[in-house]
Amino acid sequence: MVLLRFAPSPTGPLHLGGLRMALYNHLYARKRGGKWLLRIEDTDAARTVPGSVEGIRFALEWAGLEYDYGPGREGPHAPYFQSERRDLYRSYSHKLLESGHAYRCFCSADRLTETREKLARTGSNATYDKACLHLTDEEVARRVKAGQKSIIRLNDSNLPVRTPSADLVFGQLKDAHASLPTDPVLLKTDLFPTYHLASVVDDHEMGITHVLRGEEWLPSLPLHLDIYACLKLSPPKFAHIPLLVNPDGTKMSKRNGDVQVTDYIRRGWEPNAILNWLALAGWGARHPEREREGPGPTPVNHHGAPDSTAIMSLEELINEFDLSAMTHRSSSLDPAKLEYINKRHLMNTWSTPGGLEDLAEKVHDDIKGRFPTSSYTSVDHIKEAILLLEGRLTNIYDVPIHAPWLFIEPDLTTGEAQNMLKKISRHQFRHVLDETLQKLSQIPDESWRDFDFSNVLHTEQDRLGYSAKVYMKTLRHALTGMKDGPSVADIVKALGRERTLSRLEILIATPTLEPSTTSRSKL
Repeated sequence: MVLLRFAPSPTGPLHLGGLRMALYNHLYARKRGGKWLLRIEDTDAARTVPGSVEGIRFALEWAGLEYDYGPGREGPHAPYFQSERRDLYRSYSHKLLESGHAYRCFCSADRLTETREKLARTGSNATYDKACLHLTDEEVARRVKAGQKSIIRLNDSNLPVRTPSADLVFGQLKDAHASLPTDPVLLKTDLFPTYHLASVVDDHEMGITHVLRGEEWLPSLPLHLDIYACLKLSPPKFAHIPLLVNPDGTKMSKRNGDVQVTDYIRRGWEPNAILNWLALAGWGARHPEREREGPGPTPVNHHGAPDSTAIMSLEELINEFDLSAMTHRSSSLDPAKLEYINKRHLMNTWSTPGGLEDLAEKVHDDIKGRFPTSSYTSVDHIKEAILLLEGRLTNIYDVPIHAPWLFIEPDLTTGEAQNMLKKISRHQFRHVLDETLQKLSQIPDESWRDFDFSNVLHTEQDRLGYSAKVYMKTLRHALTGMKDGPSVADIVKALGRERTLSRLEILIATPTLEPSTTSRSKL
């Protein structure tokens, strides 16, 4: 059975790159009918941040990425914290010592630094002079017995022959041993393993069949395959995923901010939209070698990968996911694409009764907190607000930003509200309000919700002989105080008879809110 793993370090909140990697593991496992587990790589105690594991689990749960095994979901591969698996790493490092594929190094940190600098001055690519490789077994035993600290290094001069490196994304790889340090460290003086040893041991012991991880580990692949070969173990298949970068090409990192999943949760983005956005960043871009040369339209890649703004559910992402369609280049996340994708996921959600209810309940506390004295913040009122703003919302938490007038009386003293009346005279202003109030007052409350206000308002506009810029803008100002929004007819219906008439009456009775004499139109 296909088994994958998502193995973050608990060094802080989960960031977008980590969520994307977890998503790809989820997509690949589910498409292949397999499973995936969550493994916490916490062997670097100095960098561990308390609460990180809980934060990672919360972000995965919010996104709907359910791992099959891991913290809180015990299974046959436990324990799932590397700090609880140290005996296993020591056991494997001793196997390497016994086979001659590794040796103990007793060099101090100062000597190692001096050696590196000396080798660099001579133009050597080596990073260590292998001094401890030549210690006799008796000398090693004496030093260990005396309590002298040591590390365990891989002996890169005694590596078994193996097949060349290959990758499910990048294909056949060139030999990259020259970029590796001399005799890489496997076990540190504190008896904690390096990532290289721990990942190999854990992936083997847990039965991992496929490793999907970031491209930054691609240079280490030869080393990991060497360790597998030295231990006479069959390696899993590897797929290295090109990284996410900032729009300027720099690497995304937690230190730069604005990349934490919790930021996007707090801002109210839909989890399905975030997954959709992340999945298509780098998946579906055309490869240069797949493009047709010469004039004519640029073809899509022959793998049929989706467009980067395709609207896809998690189930659809699973069905369509294809590692061979991954770009070989780093990808940046476009916030405009997230807005586009989120907007359409919202529309898909509120098109169902249950989805509309869920969205209204999601923002209920937020809207109630913004307008604590309002009588119009119930879930039913919010559902009506969502439907009224259909097509305008890119984020469900923007409801009160787009239409605060649905919950409280509009502020007609703002610069925006006053600017709406710059080309409307006092006479036009009062005439529109008086005549419209008289017309709307004739409509009974029981007919209000089903009434055709678009027809009656346009008929009234024609009767009075005003342009839409005068008539509709006057009413929009009076009812909302905002220049943009739904049609005036929809606003009237949404506000209801009582509030619509009340706002017109109050404004007619408040001459200080009329257009000033300095803004009269000559028309």
